[in-house]
Amino acid sequence: MLTRWLFAAVHLLAFGFALASILRRTRGLRRCTSTEDLPAIFSADNGWGGSALVLIATGAMRAFGGFEKGAAYYLHEPLFHVKMGALVLILLLEIAPMMALLRWRLAVRRGDVPDLARAPKYARIGAWQTVLVVVMVVAATGMARGIGLDGGE
Repeated sequence: MLTRWLFAAVHLLAFGFALASILRRTRGLRRCTSTEDLPAIFSADNGWGGSALVLIATGAMRAFGGFEKGAAYYLHEPLFHVKMGALVLILLLEIAPMMALLRWRLAVRRGDVPDLARAPKYARIGAWQTVLVVVMVVAATGMARGIGLDGGE
């Protein structure tokens, strides 16, 4: 019981950190005009990546690791599919910004000036990812209340 509670608490806290981090990164990318802006963007990106790893690990353990209702419950829960669909979209959207930020980090380490022209595009992607994180939270709270399987309340 304690382990289930702790996994749930860490999972929920990771949503908060993920939301804060993606908002910080998006704001930084929107305002990015020079390499002076990059340390804050890289810091936010680290938070986004770390919180995403925690979310995925704790979510997988809760859904398929025997700590919660079990895979059979989740795989038949419509809101679980909404939540996982949002996660897949977030991950697909993350490919371009992740690759760019990796290139930017390498350029900065080499002492080069990275091409920041696409920063506004990555900020728009971050805005969509923010919406999808909120969709995941809404789906999760619906599942916690039994909405979806039997029509809910």
